[in-house]
Amino acid sequence: MQNYRPDIKVDVGHFSGLGEMMPAQLKETTMDPAKRTMLRVVLLADDRAGTADSVERLMGTKAEARFAFISDKAEFASEDLLDV
Repeated sequence: MQNYRPDIKVDVGHFSGLGEMMPAQLKETTMDPAKRTMLRVVLLADDRAGTADSVERLMGTKAEARFAFISDKAEFASEDLLDV
């Protein structure tokens, strides 16, 4: 693993939604136009059903669906593509 530094502590946080962030952190990371990227996403008619299924599996309430998706796709991820 490259850039491994055992002397540096990394603090990783997780937010289920923007409402869980402190206002200052939300302003700095999400609301600042200089630091955010907004992309328009357009779905082709042929892709809508598959996209809806993927969104439900990844963003829905069933954790086992997310786990299954990650397990199914894990073999395609190479270490250089992961942000670890």
